[in-house]
Amino acid sequence: MKKTFAVIGLGRFGSSVAKELTKVGYEVLAVDSDAVRVQEMSAIVTHCVQADSTDEDALKAIGIRNFDVVVVAIGENVQASILTTLILKDIGVPTLIVKAKNELHGKVLTKTGADKVIYPERDMGQRVAHSLISPNILDYIELSDNYSIVEIRATGRLVGKSLKELEIRARHQCNVMAIKNGHDMDITPDANALIKPTDILVVVGRNEDLIKFEKTYSE
Repeated sequence: MKKTFAVIGLGRFGSSVAKELTKVGYEVLAVDSDAVRVQEMSAIVTHCVQADSTDEDALKAIGIRNFDVVVVAIGENVQASILTTLILKDIGVPTLIVKAKNELHGKVLTKTGADKVIYPERDMGQRVAHSLISPNILDYIELSDNYSIVEIRATGRLVGKSLKELEIRARHQCNVMAIKNGHDMDITPDANALIKPTDILVVVGRNEDLIKFEKTYSE
């Protein structure tokens, strides 16, 4: 049975999450206190209601506890974000994912009961910074303070060589998790297959090792 989702806060981030979940076929309840935002989303998601997320009775009335995952995407109002998180955890929401404005806000949310705290502005900033540092890095996902996953365009120094020949793990302490080419992704790449100019390598490793790896094979 598919999970059901509720998204509270329909700013740019919350609206984007709600739209994407709906697009891939999930039932989504979208909630916001702003009537205009609710009206804009009503034709897109499964259900869309206007409600004050800091009002426990209002949340119970819309059946928020019946959803498997609730995403709190409230933007600038830190107090409302924390209070909403506290109420949702108290009424028994199974999984609670909350957007944080900064590290301090995130720590409070974790102590309040958030199962996962996300930092969309920070993460986007990191991705942009890495793409500026190197045009060969197409995407960047931080796994922890020390480890990340990067998508690296196959440069001339990689093209025509195999993973076995490159010995990336032994030489750079990084692992090639997959190789993407267009819409295709090979999650078990053949060590003897030659890397093509259109390939994108999905590589995981320590941040300093990834930087060295990228510099070694940059154009």
